[in-house]
Amino acid sequence: MKVFLATKNKGKIKDFEKLTEGMDLEVVTILDSLDIPDVVEDGETFEENSQKKAKEIADYTNIVTVSDDSGLCVDALDGGPGVYSARFGGENATDSEKNEKMLEILKDVKKEDRKAHFVSVVSIAFPNGEIHSFRGEIEGEILFEAKGNNGFGYNPIFYSYELGKSFGQASDEERKSVSHRARAFRKLIVSGLLEEK
Repeated sequence: MKVFLATKNKGKIKDFEKLTEGMDLEVVTILDSLDIPDVVEDGETFEENSQKKAKEIADYTNIVTVSDDSGLCVDALDGGPGVYSARFGGENATDSEKNEKMLEILKDVKKEDRKAHFVSVVSIAFPNGEIHSFRGEIEGEILFEAKGNNGFGYNPIFYSYELGKSFGQASDEERKSVSHRARAFRKLIVSGLLEEK
Protein backbone atom coordinates (compact mmCIF):
# COMPACT_ATOMS: atom_id res chain seq x y z
CA MET A 1 0.00 0.00 0.00
CA LYS A 2 1.25 3.48 -0.86
CA VAL A 3 0.97 5.90 2.06
CA PHE A 4 1.67 9.61 2.10
CA LEU A 5 3.08 10.72 5.46
CA ALA A 6 2.16 14.39 5.82
CA THR A 7 5.25 15.81 7.50
CA LYS A 8 8.58 17.43 6.66
CA ASN A 9 9.99 16.35 10.02
CA LYS A 10 12.71 13.77 9.33
CA GLY A 11 12.44 12.45 12.89
CA LYS A 12 8.72 11.69 12.48
CA ILE A 13 9.39 10.04 9.12
CA LYS A 14 12.12 7.85 10.63
CA ASP A 15 9.90 6.93 13.59
CA PHE A 16 6.99 5.98 11.31
CA GLU A 17 9.21 3.88 9.07
CA LYS A 18 10.67 2.08 12.11
CA LEU A 19 7.21 1.41 13.58
CA THR A 20 5.93 0.04 10.25
CA GLU A 21 9.04 -2.02 9.49
CA GLY A 22 8.11 -5.33 7.91
CA MET A 23 4.76 -4.04 6.64
CA ASP A 24 4.13 -3.88 2.91
CA LEU A 25 4.12 -0.07 2.69
CA GLU A 26 5.59 2.41 0.26
CA VAL A 27 5.95 5.59 2.33
CA VAL A 28 6.16 8.90 0.47
CA THR A 29 6.52 12.36 2.01
CA ILE A 30 6.78 16.02 1.10
CA LEU A 31 10.55 15.44 1.04
CA ASP A 32 10.02 13.26 -2.06
CA SER A 33 9.47 16.49 -4.03
CA LEU A 34 5.74 16.04 -4.32
CA ASP A 35 3.89 19.28 -4.94
CA ILE A 36 1.57 19.43 -1.94
CA PRO A 37 -0.47 22.48 -0.93
CA ASP A 38 0.08 23.91 2.54
CA VAL A 39 -2.76 23.04 4.90
CA VAL A 40 -3.73 25.73 7.40
CA GLU A 41 -4.07 24.02 10.78
CA ASP A 42 -6.77 26.27 12.22
CA GLY A 43 -8.76 23.70 14.20
CA GLU A 44 -9.52 24.05 17.88
CA THR A 45 -8.52 20.47 18.69
CA PHE A 46 -5.68 18.13 17.77
CA GLU A 47 -8.27 15.88 16.10
CA GLU A 48 -9.56 18.69 13.86
CA ASN A 49 -6.07 19.68 12.71
CA SER A 50 -4.88 16.12 12.13
CA GLN A 51 -8.02 15.14 10.20
CA LYS A 52 -8.03 18.32 8.12
CA LYS A 53 -4.43 17.80 7.02
CA ALA A 54 -4.92 14.11 6.22
CA LYS A 55 -8.19 14.69 4.32
CA GLU A 56 -6.99 17.66 2.25
CA ILE A 57 -3.80 15.90 1.20
CA ALA A 58 -5.58 12.59 0.46
CA ASP A 59 -8.09 14.49 -1.68
CA TYR A 60 -5.29 16.32 -3.51
CA THR A 61 -2.94 13.35 -4.08
CA ASN A 62 -5.47 10.51 -4.27
CA ILE A 63 -3.09 8.63 -1.92
CA VAL A 64 -3.92 7.23 1.53
CA THR A 65 -2.55 9.92 3.87
CA VAL A 66 -1.37 9.79 7.47
CA SER A 67 -0.89 12.98 9.48
CA ASP A 68 -0.54 13.98 13.08
CA ASP A 69 -1.06 17.01 15.24
CA SER A 70 0.48 17.13 18.65
CA GLY A 71 1.30 19.46 21.47
CA LEU A 72 1.81 20.11 25.14
CA CYS A 73 -1.13 20.68 27.49
CA VAL A 74 -0.34 22.28 30.85
CA ASP A 75 -2.99 22.13 33.59
CA ALA A 76 -1.93 25.48 35.10
CA LEU A 77 -2.52 27.07 31.67
CA ASP A 78 -5.99 25.55 31.31
CA GLY A 79 -4.64 23.01 28.83
CA GLY A 80 -2.50 25.50 26.92
CA PRO A 81 -0.58 25.90 24.79
CA GLY A 82 -2.34 22.84 23.29
CA VAL A 83 -2.93 23.19 19.54
CA TYR A 84 -0.84 26.39 19.67
CA SER A 85 2.27 24.60 20.99
CA ALA A 86 4.28 25.16 17.80
CA ARG A 87 3.48 28.89 17.81
CA PHE A 88 3.85 29.43 21.58
CA GLY A 89 6.32 32.25 22.16
CA GLY A 90 5.75 33.74 18.72
CA GLU A 91 5.58 32.53 15.13
CA ASN A 92 9.36 32.18 14.71
CA ALA A 93 10.32 31.39 18.32
CA THR A 94 13.04 28.77 18.75
CA ASP A 95 12.52 25.73 20.97
CA SER A 96 14.74 27.36 23.56
CA GLU A 97 12.68 30.58 23.49
CA LYS A 98 9.43 28.61 23.87
CA ASN A 99 10.86 26.73 26.84
CA GLU A 100 12.11 29.95 28.45
CA LYS A 101 8.69 31.55 28.04
CA MET A 102 6.96 28.50 29.56
CA LEU A 103 9.34 28.48 32.55
CA GLU A 104 8.84 32.23 33.04
CA ILE A 105 5.03 31.94 32.98
CA LEU A 106 5.11 29.05 35.46
CA LYS A 107 7.89 30.39 37.72
CA ASP A 108 5.54 30.97 40.69
CA VAL A 109 3.49 27.80 40.18
CA LYS A 110 4.08 25.14 42.86
CA LYS A 111 5.38 21.69 41.90
CA GLU A 112 2.05 19.98 42.60
CA ASP A 113 0.31 22.36 40.18
CA ARG A 114 2.71 21.85 37.24
CA LYS A 115 1.05 18.73 35.80
CA ALA A 116 1.11 18.46 32.02
CA HIS A 117 0.69 15.95 29.25
CA PHE A 118 1.75 15.57 25.66
CA VAL A 119 -0.97 14.67 23.15
CA SER A 120 -0.66 13.32 19.63
CA VAL A 121 -3.55 12.57 17.32
CA VAL A 122 -2.70 10.54 14.22
CA SER A 123 -5.27 10.47 11.42
CA ILE A 124 -5.48 8.33 8.33
CA ALA A 125 -7.58 9.53 5.39
CA PHE A 126 -8.49 7.51 2.32
CA PRO A 127 -9.25 9.03 -1.09
CA ASN A 128 -12.85 7.74 -0.74
CA GLY A 129 -13.41 10.11 2.22
CA GLU A 130 -13.02 7.51 4.97
CA ILE A 131 -11.06 8.92 7.93
CA HIS A 132 -9.97 7.55 11.32
CA SER A 133 -8.05 9.09 14.21
CA PHE A 134 -5.99 7.65 17.06
CA ARG A 135 -4.92 9.52 20.20
CA GLY A 136 -1.83 8.96 22.32
CA GLU A 137 -0.90 10.76 25.55
CA ILE A 138 1.83 10.76 28.16
CA GLU A 139 1.56 12.31 31.62
CA GLY A 140 4.19 14.34 33.40
CA GLU A 141 4.92 17.81 34.71
CA ILE A 142 6.81 20.95 33.78
CA LEU A 143 10.17 21.25 35.52
CA PHE A 144 11.48 24.46 37.10
CA GLU A 145 14.46 24.44 34.73
CA ALA A 146 15.47 22.70 31.52
CA LYS A 147 17.26 19.38 31.97
CA GLY A 148 19.01 17.55 29.14
CA ASN A 149 19.16 18.44 25.49
CA ASN A 150 18.06 15.29 23.66
CA GLY A 151 15.17 15.51 21.28
CA PHE A 152 13.48 18.79 20.44
CA GLY A 153 10.65 21.10 21.45
CA TYR A 154 9.54 20.98 25.05
CA ASN A 155 11.52 17.82 25.86
CA PRO A 156 14.02 19.49 28.26
CA ILE A 157 11.27 20.93 30.49
CA PHE A 158 8.84 17.97 30.43
CA TYR A 159 9.38 15.43 33.22
CA SER A 160 7.94 12.02 32.33
CA TYR A 161 6.47 10.13 35.29
CA GLU A 162 7.02 6.83 33.47
CA LEU A 163 10.69 7.45 32.72
CA GLY A 164 11.53 9.28 35.95
CA LYS A 165 13.43 11.94 34.02
CA SER A 166 12.89 14.73 31.54
CA PHE A 167 12.38 13.84 27.89
CA GLY A 168 15.53 15.93 27.31
CA GLN A 169 17.51 13.55 29.54
CA ALA A 170 16.03 10.41 27.99
CA SER A 171 17.64 8.55 25.11
CA ASP A 172 15.75 8.44 21.83
CA GLU A 173 14.84 4.81 22.49
CA GLU A 174 13.55 5.55 26.01
CA ARG A 175 11.48 8.50 24.81
CA LYS A 176 10.05 6.65 21.82
CA SER A 177 9.05 3.71 24.02
CA VAL A 178 6.55 5.90 25.90
CA SER A 179 5.93 8.91 23.67
CA HIS A 180 2.49 10.22 22.83
CA ARG A 181 3.21 10.02 19.09
CA ALA A 182 4.47 6.43 19.23
CA ARG A 183 1.35 5.45 21.20
CA ALA A 184 -0.95 7.03 18.60
CA PHE A 185 0.98 5.47 15.69
CA ARG A 186 0.88 2.04 17.38
CA LYS A 187 -2.92 2.32 17.67
CA LEU A 188 -3.08 3.07 13.94
CA ILE A 189 -0.85 0.09 13.14
CA VAL A 190 -2.85 -2.41 15.22
CA SER A 191 -6.10 -1.12 13.67
CA GLY A 192 -5.20 -2.90 10.43
CA LEU A 193 -5.98 0.20 8.36
CA LEU A 194 -2.47 0.21 6.87
CA GLU A 195 -3.03 -3.19 5.29
CA GLU A 196 -4.34 -3.59 1.74
CA LYS A 197 -8.12 -3.79 1.61
